[in-house]
Amino acid sequence: MSANTHSDDTRSDPPVIAGLLLAAGGGRRLGGRPKALLPYRGRPLVENAVRVLREAGCGPVHVVLGASAAEVRERADLSGCVVVDNPDWAEGMGSSLRVGLASLAGTDAGAALVSLVDQPGIGPAAVARVREAYRSPASLVAAAYGGERGHPVLFGADRWADIAATATGDKGARVHLARHAGELMLVECSDVAEAFDIDTPPDLARLA
Repeated sequence: MSANTHSDDTRSDPPVIAGLLLAAGGGRRLGGRPKALLPYRGRPLVENAVRVLREAGCGPVHVVLGASAAEVRERADLSGCVVVDNPDWAEGMGSSLRVGLASLAGTDAGAALVSLVDQPGIGPAAVARVREAYRSPASLVAAAYGGERGHPVLFGADRWADIAATATGDKGARVHLARHAGELMLVECSDVAEAFDIDTPPDLARLA
């Protein structure tokens, strides 16, 4: 046997998929109760959303706060997260997405996996499916429920600049997604998650 028996392992390191949690909403239809602080299993809802991202393998986790940001920082355990404030949160989700992507600029993340704080029915299993569909910095992936696009959504780093340029009001990344519909990979998640939002007082029963 040849003495030169070492393995020439040229595999690259696994890609860094950052979790980007949008948690800035003021809960207008909930009487102005910030969604990040809604109680869920004895703790603020934002903590659950962070846990889900981490258990699905996302890291680092960036959290965008807005409404009552100082109170959220005080009451919620966001240790280990990169927490950024969106002073323009009232303009809609687009502004929070821009702030979050800006916080990831210059990092080694190959993609941002974007989730919403008010969807506790989406757990680690669904998030992990979307994360595992990453292929390159040009990846564009979304969870689907009965074939309909939903959250979370994964944006490869090559797409961030265009998304930030088109994310206005409550449209979020919808302009980019519409322009590149043919490149979007849908990952069915209805068997492992429920994509409901906590928007109105009757929805609060889902947090029990």
